[in-house]
Amino acid sequence: MGIFYNRPELVQARDEWRRNGKAVVFTNGCYDILHPGHVRLLEKARSLGDVLILALNTDASVARLKGPTRPLIPQTERAQMALALEAVDAVTFFEEDTPRELIAEVLPDILIKGADWAHFIAGREEVEAAGGKVMALALEPGYSTTNIVEELLAR
Repeated sequence: MGIFYNRPELVQARDEWRRNGKAVVFTNGCYDILHPGHVRLLEKARSLGDVLILALNTDASVARLKGPTRPLIPQTERAQMALALEAVDAVTFFEEDTPRELIAEVLPDILIKGADWAHFIAGREEVEAAGGKVMALALEPGYSTTNIVEELLAR
């Protein structure tokens, strides 16, 4: 089971992981309704390094990005579910619309996003400038939180 960190704690943990020679992988998202597509992306991301950090948008950030009816699941519960996943070592929140500032603080060895964000990966410049890798992973077809919500509302 993973651990929740605030930003200063996460940077300290990152320093410790690096001292121990661990490759740090970072990804982010809303993860409003956790589904198999999320789980598989997180498992793929974790397989690329030794430690996986998942940064979750706060409730306010999700509402700005997705609209006033979202999120459906509060941030503390989204974090709790993510922390229960074997692939996730650390969870933190970010309030901004993108995690660029957080990524600049953490500077992971590998920055991961789903292929649907390949055209704009926040933090790309910072990670690459520090010698890290940036990757867009293929998504699992048929899984989308928005599609799940629309399907449920149509029933």
